[in-house]
Amino acid sequence: MSSKATRFESLLEAVPDALVGMDQEGVIRFVNRQSESLFGYDRDELIGQPVETLVPESLWQIYAEHRDQYFADPRTRSSGLDLELSGRRRDGTEFPINISLSHIDTGDVLLVITAVQDVTQQRRAIQNAQLTAAIVEYSDDAIIATTLEGIITSWNPAAERMYGYSKKEIISRSVSLLIPKDRAGDKDALLANVRVGQAVDHFESLRVRKDQTVVPVSITIAPIRDEDGAVVGASGVHRDVSEQRQALEIAQQMAAIVHSSDDAIIGRNLDGLITSWNPAAAKMFGYSSQEIIGRSVDLLIPEDRPGEISSVVAKISTGLPAEHLETVRVRKDGSVFPVSLTVSPILDADGAVAGASVICRDQSVQRQLFEAAQLMAAIVESSEDAIFGRNLEGTITSWNPAAERLFGYSSEEIVGKPVEVLVPPDRAGEYSALLAKISAGHPVEHLETDRVRKDGTLVPVWITTSPIRDQSDAVVGASMICRDVTELKEATEASRRMAAIVEYSDDAIIGSTLEGIITSWNPAAQRMYGYSGEKVVRRSVEVLSPGDRTGEIRAVLAKISAGRTVENFETIHTRMDKSTFPVKLTVAPVHDTKGAVIGASAIARDVTEQRKALAAAQQMAAIIESSDDAIIGRDLAGIVTSWNPAAVRMFGYSSREIVGKPIDLLTPEDRTGEAQAVLARISAGQPVVHLETNRVQKGGTVVPVSLTISPIRDHAGTVVGASVIARDMSQPK
Repeated sequence: MSSKATRFESLLEAVPDALVGMDQEGVIRFVNRQSESLFGYDRDELIGQPVETLVPESLWQIYAEHRDQYFADPRTRSSGLDLELSGRRRDGTEFPINISLSHIDTGDVLLVITAVQDVTQQRRAIQNAQLTAAIVEYSDDAIIATTLEGIITSWNPAAERMYGYSKKEIISRSVSLLIPKDRAGDKDALLANVRVGQAVDHFESLRVRKDQTVVPVSITIAPIRDEDGAVVGASGVHRDVSEQRQALEIAQQMAAIVHSSDDAIIGRNLDGLITSWNPAAAKMFGYSSQEIIGRSVDLLIPEDRPGEISSVVAKISTGLPAEHLETVRVRKDGSVFPVSLTVSPILDADGAVAGASVICRDQSVQRQLFEAAQLMAAIVESSEDAIFGRNLEGTITSWNPAAERLFGYSSEEIVGKPVEVLVPPDRAGEYSALLAKISAGHPVEHLETDRVRKDGTLVPVWITTSPIRDQSDAVVGASMICRDVTELKEATEASRRMAAIVEYSDDAIIGSTLEGIITSWNPAAQRMYGYSGEKVVRRSVEVLSPGDRTGEIRAVLAKISAGRTVENFETIHTRMDKSTFPVKLTVAPVHDTKGAVIGASAIARDVTEQRKALAAAQQMAAIIESSDDAIIGRDLAGIVTSWNPAAVRMFGYSSREIVGKPIDLLTPEDRTGEAQAVLARISAGQPVVHLETNRVQKGGTVVPVSLTISPIRDHAGTVVGASVIARDMSQPK
């Protein structure tokens, strides 16, 4: 053996643990004095023996598996705490041991075997550690360890459930990740206490989950110490107090409800003694809390109702509630009033019925409210206007049938949706201003705007919005009435158009009552009759008729009153200067919204010029009819449109034969160029006078003629045809 090995073995003798050296085949190469003492063998008895001599074969297979792993990766490790190994003494007895392996320079393996009492202590420590680990693992509270700098070092399953981070995601990251920005000081304050060794109990704050939602927590944090007692970290227990807060809020809300309820809420025990009495009960019955608590509930019950209370108590004692019991109760002043009772059992901590809670509602007030609500519901339901409710967040809460008809959404489709679905994008600012007014408690009346139907079309509406308030007068929503003003707008536009027509008409347009009193008078009437509106309105229409024609007016008004229209009635009217003139009247009845005739509207046209024109036309027709010259009408396409008797005599065609036929029938073939030149001049509005040429009669005879051709114009001055006067030049020649 080398001096180096000798020194090594000498060193092993000084170690207080049993040390056994073995080669990689498990053959014992050396042992120290403590090994001899622990196992009861002499050193010479063990050298050269397999290590199984000291470790029972029943456990050696487990050891051998770990041994193989060790030789594959020869690093110092413990094989003991996870393996319950036993050593075997020379006398055959077995005892628990812990074995650690180390690789030494000789290529051998050193086994460090811990004494039985140390292993027992370790096992107890392991059991304690396992118990602690189980508590941490299965705790409903998040248990988190950090360094003194706030770096997370451990993270239990409850922490993962509470905060949403897996252990892999969160370990080695700062605990600041869980703290809202406005609570950043929490970390430094808590760790400051831990550094000086102080624990913090039930610190209530907020923390942030992975999904950025905020959770209320109660935190208990304690220092973690090393073997020397120095603080090296912090252990925090985080409890989600959402449900506790909700329970507290519910309890507070319930207490507020009881205190502020309009219903009398009374507590009583099973003996019938009153145990609680809210302000509404004092108001309803007239007894103060001091007067009534501790007294029998029978004080409130009429004498003719003794059996009623017994049956209710029997039902409550079995744990069943009694709901909406219609009965009567007695006030302090002896007056009796109708009530609706709901009685519920009160249970103690063990679930046994210990008393009852009685909600007493004055039914007279309730009935009035119910009737009012029914009336309001009927109004809303049958209204022609869209009526819907919304809260301050803009969510629609109610929707009447008229709203469904106006916007196209059913109640099921729209309730719960934002009211913005009805607002055009270009009206978003208007909606924000409306919301601000309502939130401030101000109503908005007759806002004229547009809204969007389900099909995307716009509808013009008038909106009246009123704030909805809760019992404390706080604004909690809005009631919106939308009226479709499509027809109103159309009527307004039609009215404006009608007003423009009346204003600028060349005909006199006059309104009157059924008694013939003038109510309206347009500018054309003023020009026609000479009266201004101020002078003639409120006077009788008889001022417009000669004295011998007033009966006509009465006859016309009688027809109007019967709902009949008088059309193109020709008569004589009188101007302001007493001159008369011929008029043509059309008089129609004026109806109200229910269809009843309430007046008359007359259109009067001065037909003086028409009559003159008619006379002139008749005179012209007589001239044409009796003329010795052929007078022919034609359009620009060359089609004959009129044909006088002289034309019949001159050309041999009857009117029936020639009207509608081309005038080229009368033109010789060698004169077509001449005809085109004439047409060009006429189309340009220039007449042709005394054109000497030839024309063809029906039988084919050519006759010399002198033509005078004049353009015919329409009312706009456009040339639409020509008038041809043809004179037979045979006789003169």
